[in-house]
Amino acid sequence: MREDQRLWTRNELLLVINLYSKLTFGLLHQKNKDVIKLASRIGRTPGSVAYKLVNIASIDPKITSQGKKGASNSSKLDQLVWAEFSNNWDSLFAESERLLGNTIDFEEVTVKQGSVTDDFVIPEGRTRMQTIAVRANQSLFRQLVMSAYENKCCITGISEKNLLIASHIKPWSMDDKNRLNPRNGLALNALHDKAFDCGLLSITPEYKIQISSRVFGENSGWQSEYFKRYHNQFIKLPNKFEPSAEFLSYHYQNIFIA
Repeated sequence: MREDQRLWTRNELLLVINLYSKLTFGLLHQKNKDVIKLASRIGRTPGSVAYKLVNIASIDPKITSQGKKGASNSSKLDQLVWAEFSNNWDSLFAESERLLGNTIDFEEVTVKQGSVTDDFVIPEGRTRMQTIAVRANQSLFRQLVMSAYENKCCITGISEKNLLIASHIKPWSMDDKNRLNPRNGLALNALHDKAFDCGLLSITPEYKIQISSRVFGENSGWQSEYFKRYHNQFIKLPNKFEPSAEFLSYHYQNIFIA
């Protein structure tokens, strides 16, 4: 049977959406090495995989709202699997990673109070493999968030990767169903990530930056240079996976120090 006669399967579409979530819009083409690699894996041509990627882009509301266009003839199954993925991100992303042969257990790690490593918590007494699982999750989350924001801080526009953090809006330890959800993420520079984490900075569901009164209470120059100048400004939105209003509301109401 020729490839153009083969119907796409749910598992194949899970793998395509997995790749779509990791790539910026400009990389959805048949010469991309990751597209070629996936095509080889599922027995399709790079052109076929690239076309399916732009099918997926055509049903991504964030992409279409920017006036960008994918291939308009997405199938009913494309739409069903996209909706399934979008509504249960962590579970479906973990499933797609397992289809790729990644065997890290995404669901076994339950974070409790313990030692702090980077921007997440590892519970005391956890095994080495569980620590690896946490780190693998964080690495994937960073990849998803950074591709959405094109490796730029959503507040300052800083594009030096070594200074950028994929910050969870609703903390990792507070929501084990959205640890990999890119809509629970912001690309922030290290300073503003720390301020966001401790409640000195927040972002409203309308995407406005809010600075805590604790910072406004100080009068030295660094407050104006690094914080006050951004108060009430809008963040730079990602090219896909806009931050969820629900998660932003949680942070603004529960973590932000007004």
